[in-house]
Amino acid sequence: MKGNSSFAGLGNSSFASLTPAPASADEAEPWVRGELIRSLMRASRGSHLLAAALMPAMVGLSWGHVPLWQLMVWLSVGISATGCRIWGERLYARRYADRDSEGQQRFVQKYSYLWSASAFAWGISILIFFERAPLINQFMSWLIVAGVATFPLNGLALHPPLLKRYVNTLFIAMLSSVLFRLTELGFSESHFNVGFLLLPMLHWWLLLRAGRRIHETARNSFELLFHNHILIASLTQQRQAAVSAVAMKNRFLASAAHDMRQPVLALSLYADWLRNEPELVQEIAPKIVRATHAVNALFDSLFDLARIDSGQVRLHIERVDVGQLLHDLELQYRPVAEAKGLKFSVHLTRGTVLTDPIRVRRMIGNLLANAIKYTTEGGVLLASRQTKDGLRVEVWDTGIGIAREHLRDVFLEFYKVADHAGTSDGFGLGLAIVARLSHALGHPVSVRSRLGKGSVFRVLLHDADESQAQARVSSAVG
Repeated sequence: MKGNSSFAGLGNSSFASLTPAPASADEAEPWVRGELIRSLMRASRGSHLLAAALMPAMVGLSWGHVPLWQLMVWLSVGISATGCRIWGERLYARRYADRDSEGQQRFVQKYSYLWSASAFAWGISILIFFERAPLINQFMSWLIVAGVATFPLNGLALHPPLLKRYVNTLFIAMLSSVLFRLTELGFSESHFNVGFLLLPMLHWWLLLRAGRRIHETARNSFELLFHNHILIASLTQQRQAAVSAVAMKNRFLASAAHDMRQPVLALSLYADWLRNEPELVQEIAPKIVRATHAVNALFDSLFDLARIDSGQVRLHIERVDVGQLLHDLELQYRPVAEAKGLKFSVHLTRGTVLTDPIRVRRMIGNLLANAIKYTTEGGVLLASRQTKDGLRVEVWDTGIGIAREHLRDVFLEFYKVADHAGTSDGFGLGLAIVARLSHALGHPVSVRSRLGKGSVFRVLLHDADESQAQARVSSAVG
């Protein structure tokens, strides 16, 4: 909504000048209040100058009928009030214009007396013409005061407390001045019909009533604008997600085809070789087994990832002895590490956690498998420790490490660091599965690494809520 989009109460300001709406619907109310005050300040910009320009006219209408010193006193009060408004406007532009909703409200609450000062100055203007100037001059003066009371209505209505303060101050000062003059003159000597007091009181009531309606209209417009922003942001996010999903699917299929081609081609070559030279069966058979295992491993990982992304994983949350789970993983991976000439160390802190033991075992197992795969010398450490945030499991290695710019991407499907030793025989799915399970169970995973020095992956084990975890798995669909 750009260009000349505006509505009553915003003057010539457009929606293009609004601050960006927050993404959360919970922030709608503060944002709307803040924007109403911003619009008030834009609508009232310079309005006090127009009122000030009418002050000489008020003085001129009473000139020669009121002592000069009284006219000058009132004019000084009015000019002082206008000066305060100018100062407040500049202060707002310098310190508050760019602040959030809370800052906008703080300004109005702190400096609302500036509007009250203007209202008071015009309210007591009754003293300089009422029952002193000729009737036609009084009539013109009453019109000016009524205009000054009505003119700022569209702006002040955007913040009802400020409107009430301005209107109440003006009319109380006005009626008090009328009663003072009537008391001073004596009601019997006045040319003024007391019933005429009903007109300013009616005007007072009409201004407050009209202000409420203007405020409701403006508020509804801002709320509609806010919800339109939320809708547009949601549609934009969904479109970006759809584009990302298509790109991911294409990358997924291309990478899967590439990774599968190597072991399948190896199987084909070994089969042809065995057919032509059957006497080499002892040498070729182990290679066929390894190639078959590679294909099976790829399919297992693909199926795991597909089940998680389709929401078909059924979690089973129970109380798990973390020490026993890590001990089982030690029995599984120690032989693999030692067969590669690596030292496998374990440092455990006893503790239990509510989680899915099968999925946590898979998460930590994938981290251990990666650590062993990318470590050629030194060792791997499996540790657990109690922290203020909960039980944390750590997998350390002295392997090739990961450069800082690749740390976030290693959790993507089929992601392999280019020209990175040890990645040629992997599928790039292990950490992707870890990331999916981490999100589902609510067990945050973090990583620190130094290139050429090694890496440490940490899994923080919070007690998982089965319904929430299952909901997160289901929300991954689409």
